[in-house]
Amino acid sequence: MKSKVIGAVSLAVAAAGLFAAAAPAFAQQKTITVWWGKGFYRSEDDALLETIKKFEAKTGIKVELSQYAIQDMIPKTVAALDAGTVPDVAYSDSYDVQAQGKWAYEGKLEDLSDVMEPIKGRFVQNTLDASILYNDVTKKKAYYGFPLKQQSMHVQIWNDMLEKAGFKQADIPNDWAGYWTFWCDKVQPGIRKATGQRVYAVGQPMGVESTDAFQSFYTFMDAYHVKLVDDDGKLTVDDPKVRENLIHALKDYTDTYIKGCTPPSSTTWKDPDNNVAFHNKTIVMTHNFTISIAAKWYEDSQNQALTPEQREAGKKAYEQDIITASFPKAPDGSTIRYRSDVKTGLVFTAAKNKAEAKQFISFLLQEENVRPYIEGALGRWFPVTKESQESPFWQADKHRKAVYAQFKGGTAAFDFTKNWKFTILNNENVWAKAMNRVVSEKVPVDKAVDELIARIKQVAG
Repeated sequence: MKSKVIGAVSLAVAAAGLFAAAAPAFAQQKTITVWWGKGFYRSEDDALLETIKKFEAKTGIKVELSQYAIQDMIPKTVAALDAGTVPDVAYSDSYDVQAQGKWAYEGKLEDLSDVMEPIKGRFVQNTLDASILYNDVTKKKAYYGFPLKQQSMHVQIWNDMLEKAGFKQADIPNDWAGYWTFWCDKVQPGIRKATGQRVYAVGQPMGVESTDAFQSFYTFMDAYHVKLVDDDGKLTVDDPKVRENLIHALKDYTDTYIKGCTPPSSTTWKDPDNNVAFHNKTIVMTHNFTISIAAKWYEDSQNQALTPEQREAGKKAYEQDIITASFPKAPDGSTIRYRSDVKTGLVFTAAKNKAEAKQFISFLLQEENVRPYIEGALGRWFPVTKESQESPFWQADKHRKAVYAQFKGGTAAFDFTKNWKFTILNNENVWAKAMNRVVSEKVPVDKAVDELIARIKQVAG
């Protein structure tokens, strides 16, 4: 699961600012270690490698890069923290959701304000806010991370399957109850009759090991305006209205399973599994926290290792057959405000080369370096800088335009940015556990919600 790329040696003199005071050519060369989550697409990783190559040539600092699968990053990082052998720079898609707030609180993260303050005007405010966390050792908030990219919730639909079921996109209701009834009571019988196959209308992630499950459930909570914490991070779960709306959200989420409208295996799905079900056309639609589903077909259309027929199939799927859409209106008729998950990189206080690590981060975040990295992910990640958000890339096709419009409509932060203890709840995936209490153990929804609230209070109170 590990690939290591060791950059070439360069003795160029560093530039001014953070690149000042370069060592003489005969001095021992500095090396920094960088741990990075493996990219979803080759173009993403290639862009990172190109930035490292340019950084080494500019500064004379050698970068030893190790890339790991997302599921390995936190266990490896925790082991490194325990052993005192942390990398100089680290990035994982899972840090912010499951660990960063805790590490900041415990004083394990380096303050990156000297990197971020001079350039913060280039960044969208919500991405800065997500990087400013509380340190209980210093008793202050600061930039205990650097924003790199962000993601939000989207719906992916097979338009050709919808048509085969006897419907078109214009037939999809936009009211909350009508929307879910349409998929379960109309599309599913229609597609099964048309194909003679056991196709499911919806892919509803519910696995405890799936981040999709809790991110999707947050969207259902947002549909009912559930706020588990206030702006100061204090719990609101003792409010009877919060409990009432949590019950509504959990009932709606689990009803899809109880009605037989999502595959039985969705209770054990991991993050790739709703993607796989969609690609295999065993489901008509699914909600996903990126447009990686559509982007997979775009990548196929560009992949010269595939046959011309396979590339053409990828092009047709991406340009014609797949729809990227939003959720329907909330039950009260309002527009759902989606959560933005801002992905951040870190420097640990125990790092051995913090000055050089900050040089690397500053270089990476320059527009000409960060933009190819984000766009190399083919729309899976949305930029954190104002300039990159206005790149022509986001107007190039219907899927990217949908992502752009959704982010421009305004987003909200996840609770873990206000109360770091929610990283523990996310790591446990109490949300998916509550779902499985209902669908697998036949516990009444209100009882499952009471158990969920009790656990939230126990951990985050």
